[in-house]
Amino acid sequence: MQGPWRRVVYVGLFELLAIVATSFGLAAMTGESAAHSSFIAVVTSAIAVGWNVVWNGLFERWEARQAQRGRSVWRRIAHALGMEGGLVVMLVPLFAWWFKVSLWQAFLMDVGLLLFFLVYTFVFNWAFDQIFGLPASAQVVRDTP
Repeated sequence: MQGPWRRVVYVGLFELLAIVATSFGLAAMTGESAAHSSFIAVVTSAIAVGWNVVWNGLFERWEARQAQRGRSVWRRIAHALGMEGGLVVMLVPLFAWWFKVSLWQAFLMDVGLLLFFLVYTFVFNWAFDQIFGLPASAQVVRDTP
């Protein structure tokens, strides 16, 4: 699977699972109701979808220019760190406002989610690539004689 459909399926599956995990995680961390936490999980997901589209587009453009093809563990770690680092910058102020906590408390909440999502992003990407194959930007090009 390549192109826009790959991205639509990727984002849809990733965010559906992320909303469920975030709802329960935020409810547990804040003591707020599941409804209160679920609403912000959906908002967070919308922000993450936008960032996901931007980040993956940038990453794949960079990746296509690399001499070495494929997705090594280090390349997957860089991908996950870039994705989650961008979200930290966007979500900490949102969490502070929504849950009426300090920026520091919101940051600590986000760190909890970040640790979960670093592993989740790595595992999800690996599984997604196993099921749907690598994108064209990461495929090894074989010369034919």
